[in-house]
Amino acid sequence: MTRTLEVLDHDDCTALLAEHHLGRLAVVVAGRPLVFPIGYAYDNESVVFRTDPGTKLYGAVNQYVAFEIDGTEPTGWSVVVAGIAELLDDELEKARLASVDLGPWYGDPKQHWLRIRGTITGRRIWAQ
Repeated sequence: MTRTLEVLDHDDCTALLAEHHLGRLAVVVAGRPLVFPIGYAYDNESVVFRTDPGTKLYGAVNQYVAFEIDGTEPTGWSVVVAGIAELLDDELEKARLASVDLGPWYGDPKQHWLRIRGTITGRRIWAQ
């Protein structure tokens, strides 16, 4: 079997981010990496999500984080957003975001909105 790695362009990456709603947030707390599943939305070249106080919020706010989505249909692919997670405190922005779709896995509204802006990269693996 031959495998070919394809680097996805920005448009392919953002299309995948916009069409999915479940990803993983990677943070570092006390020198240890932690990964959390989160419901998210792709909004204005960034990933937005909600969370309550706790390890995820503590590890993410104003810190360099990585966010990743992936899939295997019809080929293996992955998209990563790496950047600083910012806490959103603008009430108008939070009101606007209240209507975004965070996907079917998202439960009760969480207290805090966060936004990750950063470098977006992706790849697809073709197996033949």
